[in-house]
This record gives sequence, structure tokens and C-alpha cells, in this order.
Amino acid sequence: MSATDTPAPEFPDDMDLRSILLRSRRLGVRDRTRAYSQWIQGVQGRGESLYHRVVSSAVDREVTVRDDRTGEDRPMLMFGSNNYLGLTNHPYVVERVRAAVSEWGAGVGGAPLLSGYSALHRELEERIAAFKGTEAAVLYNSGYGTNVGLLSGLVGRRDVAYCDERSHASTFDGLSMSQGDAVTFAHNDADDLGRHLDAHAEAYPDGDAFVCVAGVYSMDGDPAPLAELVPVAKARGAFTVVDDAHGLGVLGRQGRGAADAAGVADDCDVLMGTFSKVFGVTGGVACTSRAVADYLRHFSRANVFSASLSPATVAAVLAGLDLLERGEAPLGELHENVAYFVGRLRAQGFDVASGSAIVPVPVPEGMSVRRVTRFLHDEGVFANAVEYPAVAVHRQRLRFSVMASHTRADLDRATDVVAEAWARFAPDGAPSGAPSGVAAVSDPAA
Repeated sequence: MSATDTPAPEFPDDMDLRSILLRSRRLGVRDRTRAYSQWIQGVQGRGESLYHRVVSSAVDREVTVRDDRTGEDRPMLMFGSNNYLGLTNHPYVVERVRAAVSEWGAGVGGAPLLSGYSALHRELEERIAAFKGTEAAVLYNSGYGTNVGLLSGLVGRRDVAYCDERSHASTFDGLSMSQGDAVTFAHNDADDLGRHLDAHAEAYPDGDAFVCVAGVYSMDGDPAPLAELVPVAKARGAFTVVDDAHGLGVLGRQGRGAADAAGVADDCDVLMGTFSKVFGVTGGVACTSRAVADYLRHFSRANVFSASLSPATVAAVLAGLDLLERGEAPLGELHENVAYFVGRLRAQGFDVASGSAIVPVPVPEGMSVRRVTRFLHDEGVFANAVEYPAVAVHRQRLRFSVMASHTRADLDRATDVVAEAWARFAPDGAPSGAPSGVAAVSDPAA
């Protein structure tokens, strides 16, 4: 009998993903993959999972989604996209992309170190470096790859990186691939960071200290207190890396990011950004000094051994930068919509807040985030369920991404459906509270 003929171990229907992962570690690769496939197919068959929904239209405030039960396409309000400013569909962006493909073709066919570095790529590096106020910039083909590439390339064997405990998975993965150590500090806690850095010289006498924080934390929507954290790092000589995936294009002057909004951009060593959020395409960038950029171009494996971004992607980001710099991107409308959305949820009893375009609604223990998401889906509201491993098992939530293009009617509809979901599914019918440390809604770009 072959391995595929033997029955796969079973995971109980109500098992959470963390428990599945822990149990899977005791199984061989064939058993764990077959057992998980059997489990997820059962979950999907019962309509309890809405991951990998098929969107059948361009992403805008309203999209067409293929119904997993009927196979038919139907309209839904989109609150699960990072296309905050609607740049993916902006006529100017689309026309710039068309022109770039016509002139440059579909791809470049090489890595940047050798044959994949065009005049278009150089233009984007120079433009975004100037936009962020740094000497240089290095492009990567994903945001994830940016963090992995720059941290694994810079952190050496005698170094240690001090990371906010809620840093993105790509930060921790990049550090695990480096030769240095990683230590977490309490979320957004400048005092705790200072205590770690004060002990650094004794614990790591021959190594550099790196400080890794986010501009905006993607699961909670809260901007980091960079005006407190960065001076703590600078005073102790630490090399500071800010992951500004969700701040670029949303916060600061003309969308220059969270560090700009906090007034500390000049004191950061690397300002990381992605093109997969506000620009709505793919790719990432490390904005930094010329010396660090030169080093990354030769020793950051995610850059050296990956093909360059396509001309279409580069053109889309350049067009988005044009709109931001000319003040034609709807930043004001975005922040007005976030404030309205948060205010309406609060009026319905939800203790929520946001300092960005992300609005999390925590789901209380005893309430299934999957059932809530299915209810919203059936009511025509596309929101994202967030559970382990993106957050701890006890911190599951719905995550709403607000767009500038949402109408007040869209926002009213979404908040009404959320309130109805809590009335149906919450253990006591009561709304939930905000995650610890989330700041009140604000408009840093105003």
C-alpha cells in the first residue's frame, strides 16, 4: 500500500489554525498536507471559509465576486482592498501603463544587477528617493521581499535587531535569514525599547543594534509613535528601519509616509515601502543613503537574484507619484471617509479607532470570525477575516480597508451590516472594543 492509499489523519472541524499547525509538526509531509487539505475542503464545503474569493472585475469601491455556492458573479462593496486612493483604475495611471507597455514591452527579462535595469527603473528609484527625502532607493519585486532582502543583507553575525512584537512576518523572516539575533520589545513602547538598547553594549559588545518598527501596523491600523521611538534609537546609535507599507501614500505631506508625518524621516536609516498598498500593484522599495543602497544592490539576495519589476508596474508607481506630488490624489477624501466610518461604528456602540486607512473590528472570544465574514459576504460586504497566524488566536478580527472612492451610502451599509452581525452572533450581542494601543482617528495628511 502506498502512502497515498493510507487514511490521512483527521483534524476536528472546529480546530483553529494554530492547533492544526502544532499538531501538523508531528506528522510527515504527506500526512500533514493531506490532513490539512481534507480539513480545509470540509470548511469550504460548509461555507465557513472565504479565503481566495474570486474577484471577477477590476478592484474599486464595488466589485464583482464569484459566489462560492452558486458559481454566479454578483456585486459587492469592497472593504478588503489596499487600493486606498483608487489609483489602480485612475485614467492617468492606466494611460501611463499602456504607454509603458507599448514602449518597453511586458517585462525586462533579467535581474537588476545584470540585464534588468532600465532607464524606467532608474527614474523610479530617483523619483521615490526624492519623494521620501533620501539619497537613493533600491527596488524589489515585492514588499515581502524588500524586508527579507534588506534585513538579511544588512544584519550581520554580531548584530541584534530589536523589533516591535507586532512587526510584519516579513521582518521576522528577514531576520531569521540573517546572521544576527532578533529581540522583541513591547508594542509601541519607547521605554521598553530604551531598556533593551541600554543593555545592548554589554550583551553584544562587538555588534550593531538595529531597530525595526512599522509606520502603520497592518492588523491594528495604528501608526507607531515614531516621534518617541526614533529619538530613543538615534540617541543610542541604533540603525533604524521603518516598514512603512501602509503609511506610504496615506500619511504625511502628500502621502510621504508615517516618518514624515511624525517629523523624523531624516533620522531614519531605511524607509521601506511597498507598491502593493496605495499604488495597488506589486513591488517594494528601500529608501536610504547612497552607501547603504550600493551595498544592498550587491549583497541583498532578494534583489540580486530576482527579476526586475515589469515596465507596467514601474509606470503605474511613477504615475501614482505624479498624482501625489501634484495634489491630485484624493487623500483628503480618504481621511474624511475613515473618520466617518469610525464615527458611525462608534455611534453604534463599537469602541474602534484608526490612525490610517485600516479599521479593525475585534471579534470577542466565543464568536466565530468566519461566520461573521460569511454573513457580511451574503449581505454584499467584502471584508477580511483575520485569524492566526496573522494575529494571535484570541485577537481575531474583521479588517476593513477604507477607500477614498467609498460613498457615504457604502459606509452606512457596511456599518449597518456589522451591527446586525454582532446582534446575531456575539455571545451577548454587544459590540467589541478596540485593540490595545490604537490611537484615535486623525488626518495626518490634512
